[in-house]
Amino acid sequence: MNNIYEPKFVKQLFNQMSGSYERMNYITSFGFSIRWRKQFLNKLGKSEHNLNVIDLLSGLGENWAYLKQNFPNSTFSALDFSEEMISQSKNKGNKVFNNQLNLLCEDILQNNLESNSFDIISCAYGLKTFNEQQLEILAKEISRILKPNGKFSFVEVSKPKNKFLYYPYQFYLSKMIPVLGKLFLGNPSDYKMLWIYTENFGNCDHVKEIFNRNNLKIKSENYFHGCATGIYGTKS
Repeated sequence: MNNIYEPKFVKQLFNQMSGSYERMNYITSFGFSIRWRKQFLNKLGKSEHNLNVIDLLSGLGENWAYLKQNFPNSTFSALDFSEEMISQSKNKGNKVFNNQLNLLCEDILQNNLESNSFDIISCAYGLKTFNEQQLEILAKEISRILKPNGKFSFVEVSKPKNKFLYYPYQFYLSKMIPVLGKLFLGNPSDYKMLWIYTENFGNCDHVKEIFNRNNLKIKSENYFHGCATGIYGTKS
């Protein structure tokens, strides 16, 4: 198998899944992905001020309507390195932000974002595609681009520790999702990767340790008994 954390591999995977990824997130999480999305974004609070907000690994723009609602007067950017995700999310960006979204096709691990430039950083369901070394780079980049006292929040589908949840969840994600992918949405091998990444990722506990080492004050959160986990906090 290819190195599944190689940026080229990850980019190709998400380019291939771009047409169905939003629906698959919903199906994969039994519809909970929308609830988790709202909950993790609420960790950022709300503000009427003109803040600089960026949504990382922005996918098909699933966070955007909530971000606009919570920060109605802010300036918004979004970043993803999948060209197909960027292409398919443009119309949503134009609609939600009235053609005012700065949509960037870049790799967050090798980006051109200015240091100390963002008040708010959000990211949903992208952490699992990074290995430990890449997570170290990510944490350094979050610390670099975030303003002092700026806020961040991440959420990720995770491996629940409760065995009564883990085994049916494992079966569903590793066996049923590829079947559904084949029946309704395209290539089943692409969707097998979702469980492989989740199994390897575990939960956000190790991410919390990495972020703690990089000038970030951080807390963690469990969603639905650990089927998703999150981290949130501020730059010191």
